[in-house]
Amino acid sequence: MDIRAVEQQYNPYRIFSREQWARLRDDTPMTLEAGEIAALRSMHDRLDLKEVEEIYLPLSRLLSIYVDAAQRLYFAQRRFLGIEDRKMPYIIGVGGSVAAGKSTTARVLQALLARWSPRPKVDLVTTDGFLFPNAVLERQGLMQKKGFPESYDLPTLLAFLSDIKSGRQRVRAPVYSHLTYDIVPNEWIEVDRPDILIFEGINVLQTGRLPRDGKAVPVVSDFFDFSVYIDAEVSVLRDWYVRRFLTLRDTAFTDPRSYFHRYALLSDEEAAATALAIWERTNLANLEDNILPTRPRAKLILKKGADHVVETVALRRL
Repeated sequence: MDIRAVEQQYNPYRIFSREQWARLRDDTPMTLEAGEIAALRSMHDRLDLKEVEEIYLPLSRLLSIYVDAAQRLYFAQRRFLGIEDRKMPYIIGVGGSVAAGKSTTARVLQALLARWSPRPKVDLVTTDGFLFPNAVLERQGLMQKKGFPESYDLPTLLAFLSDIKSGRQRVRAPVYSHLTYDIVPNEWIEVDRPDILIFEGINVLQTGRLPRDGKAVPVVSDFFDFSVYIDAEVSVLRDWYVRRFLTLRDTAFTDPRSYFHRYALLSDEEAAATALAIWERTNLANLEDNILPTRPRAKLILKKGADHVVETVALRRL
């Protein structure tokens, strides 16, 4: 896993093989059953009991250490300042390319963390709901750049995270439909003071331009306490995307309400060619220009092989 430049002497990450990482599970109990694991898996992803045991249980154990340390520091600061403040949720960002398996990772972490004792409240929100509606994207000429940083309603997204981090009650996030490929009008999900929030999306680790006047310019990752990047070789991600497109052609795209219903009748060759064109035009460009450059900002990187199995884990040094 090439995380540092050739001339860089210091590697900010500790790199673990799968076998080394699996041993860090120690005695962390398995709290998920096989049927639950299958339900958490995205249709094109691979997730089984062994993957949870060897990758996600050690990660759950690590996160329990981080969350406990953050809580102790928070209460110590409250005592020092002599204030009574509202509960501050612990926010975990999950980023990576389209088709990398972010949704699977986020759901597995939510399921595992929610079963810690004494049963913390763990919510999961994706950045999809903060995309501009298609009408806005079309008006601004951004439909071919959907998923790029400029396609998101950043002020609304930052306001949501700020409200969550400040402990506000019943914070609302817009709802996105993957069927219609658009924001659902007048529909919201409500997040009410979770102990842990998992925030998943392709560009969650983006940075912003430095201000000339020294005023604070917040970015999404400013609100994260921990961040995970799901990584794979570009050629592997491309193949996964094409395979997922072919699967969707035979499933979700067959629904007449689907935004992509026009692709349902494509032959295998036509569908593969269409998927490759979309990948090259949109997803690869977004990956190279916006997503991959943020990988070194993650606290933990899960590197997958072509079979969707995590091969190495990189943990940023303290």
